[in-house]
Amino acid sequence: MASLGVNIDHIANVRQARRSVEPDPVTYALLAELGGADGITVHLREDRRHIQDRDVELLRATVRSRLNLEMAATAEMEAIALRLRPDMVTLVPERREEVTTEGGLDVTGQQATLRGLVGRLQEAGIGVSLFVDADPTQLEACQASGARWVELHTGRYADAPWPDQEAELTRLTEGTALARSLGLRVNAGHGLTYQNVEPVAAIPAIEELNIGHTIVARALAVGLEQAVRQMKVLVQNPRRDPLFGSGPL
Repeated sequence: MASLGVNIDHIANVRQARRSVEPDPVTYALLAELGGADGITVHLREDRRHIQDRDVELLRATVRSRLNLEMAATAEMEAIALRLRPDMVTLVPERREEVTTEGGLDVTGQQATLRGLVGRLQEAGIGVSLFVDADPTQLEACQASGARWVELHTGRYADAPWPDQEAELTRLTEGTALARSLGLRVNAGHGLTYQNVEPVAAIPAIEELNIGHTIVARALAVGLEQAVRQMKVLVQNPRRDPLFGSGPL
């Protein structure tokens, strides 16, 4: 049964649209936990477009589930992680011009850098996950880096036209099985919604799904606690048939 990590970056997006003080993502993290979130995820970007340093500092002090800090593999972010000690760091690719993360990390192309960073974070007692596509070469490189976790990028599945979704789901299923055979623990996320999450949640051995935008969007209508509760039902009690109807309205 997968757990649910709630990404609250989009709460901060609303605040930063006006450079104001509300809505405060720290407050909304509490509401997500009250709704049943098993963890809170935030991405501290180089350009600070949504989550700010202050947010991560307060979240570290107030989150009662677990805090997952998404970040680029840079010296600046390493220093922040080592100072604040989140429960988990997820290393992600980052480009300033992208709207959202566009794909998995190229672990094979930066083995030496990542191996050192992973080692230093893990020595400090921080769990490390690498956000990657479900590609055998990348997964083998993740194992070689020393990381103990991967987060599979589900964007290709989420964006695929209906006739292609089953093939992308198979790719995720096979990637999960390969990662486990390599001794890696597996999370997944990106682009998952109330309508498409169940088949991914049903993949054996996926431990956590990190979901943000769709929950925040639904929260505009029903409130964040209720939106998290509705998603957690789908994540923990998925129908096994990938050809399914919509989630709760």
